[in-house]
Amino acid sequence: MPSAAPRPANAASPVPSVPPPATASRLAGVGPSPVREILALTARPEVISFAGGLPAPELFDAEGLRAAYDRVLTENPRHALQYSTTEGDPELRAAVAARLTARGLPTDADDLLVTTGSQQALTLLTTALVEPGSVVLVEDPCYLAALQTFGFAGARVVPVPTDDRGVVPAALEEIAAREKPALLYLVPTFQNPTGRTLPAGRRAAVAEAAARHGFWIVEDDPYGELRYDGERVPWIAADPAAADRTVLLGSFSKVMAPGLRLGHLRAPAGLRRACVIAKQAADLHTSTVDQAAAARYLRDSDLDAHVAVVRAAYRERRDALLDGLPAALPAGSRWNRPEGGMFVWATLPAGYDATALLRTAVGHGVAYVPGAPFFCGEPDPGAMRLSFTTHSADEIGEGLRRLAKSLA
Repeated sequence: MPSAAPRPANAASPVPSVPPPATASRLAGVGPSPVREILALTARPEVISFAGGLPAPELFDAEGLRAAYDRVLTENPRHALQYSTTEGDPELRAAVAARLTARGLPTDADDLLVTTGSQQALTLLTTALVEPGSVVLVEDPCYLAALQTFGFAGARVVPVPTDDRGVVPAALEEIAAREKPALLYLVPTFQNPTGRTLPAGRRAAVAEAAARHGFWIVEDDPYGELRYDGERVPWIAADPAAADRTVLLGSFSKVMAPGLRLGHLRAPAGLRRACVIAKQAADLHTSTVDQAAAARYLRDSDLDAHVAVVRAAYRERRDALLDGLPAALPAGSRWNRPEGGMFVWATLPAGYDATALLRTAVGHGVAYVPGAPFFCGEPDPGAMRLSFTTHSADEIGEGLRRLAKSLA
C-alpha cells in the first residue's frame, strides 16, 4: 500500500473548531413579540383578523404622497438623496411644531428630534435614561414593544395597577415612593392594548408624582388624532408640574402611513441632546428623502382633512365591532367603548382562556390577540385585544360571527 504523500512545507496545520461566542446575555430574557408571531399565524387571506393594530391601507393618501415624492425628487434631488442632520429636516420639524402648538402644546422646531418611527424614539430614550437594573414603571397591561425595549436595556420593569380609567394614582404614588424609578412609560390616550384614556385629573396626579419623586414621564401618543367621541384631553407634557421631565412621542404612522417610518420626540434640551448622540450611533439620521416628502406633503396637502376621513371610517368600524360583541362573546363577557384609537379591550368570563382558544378561532377563520402577553404583572387569562381599523363594517360582522362559533 503506497504511503501518504508528504505534507507541503507551507501547508496550514488543521485548526481546532471552537463554537462562536454566544449572543449577549441581555437577549436571554426577552422573547419575540407575541403580536408579530400571531400576525404570521394569521397571514392567510381568508382569516379575518382583529389581531394587528394596522391602519387601513385603502385609506392611505397614496396619490398625495406620490406627488410629494415626485416634487421633492424633481425640484431638489441633490438635497433629498444626500446625508442630512441627525436632528431632522428643519421644514418637517417646523411643521410638526406648528401642529403641536395648534393642539395646545407650544413647541419650537428645535424642541424636536425626528426619529425612524416612534419606536426608535423610545429606544433612544431608554439608551439615554435606563441603566441595567434601573426601575421602569409601566401601566399594566402595557404596549408590548415597550416591554421588549426595556427588557433589552436590562431594566427592572414594575407594573402600576390600572382600572377602566387607566393608571391608579394612589398605586403610582406608593410604588414610586418605594421603587425610586428612572421613568414611567404610558400611552394615556386610547392606550394600546386597552383603548383607555387617562382622565385629566389623573394626568395631573401623574405629573405631580413625577415632580415629587423625580422620575421622567415618557408620554407616547401615536393615536391622539384618532378621536371619535368626547373632548380632547390635554397632554401631560402641557402640565407645568411636569414640563421639565416629560418626553412626548409622536408618529405619522397612524395618520399618514406607517411605511414612512417617521416619528418624533419632544424633550427638554439636555435629554434631547443625549438622544441625538444615541441616534448618531444608531443610524446617523432618519431617511432624508422620506422626511423631505413628508414635509412637502404637509405643505401641499391638507393632512387634517385626510385625518377627518380616516376618523369617520374608523368610527363606523368601531361601532360595528361594539354592536356585534354582545352576540359574539359568551354571556358574562365585558368590554369597553374607547373614544378613539384602534382597539377594544374585552374580557371573557371566568374559566375561559383567550390564549388557549386562539388556535380554535383561527381554525374558524378569525383571529384576535390574547391579552395575557401585555401584562407585566399577573395576567388576566380571559382578556383579549380586538382591533377594528383594518376591516370594513361588513367584514367585521362576518368576523364576529366566526368568533361566536369558535367560542361556543
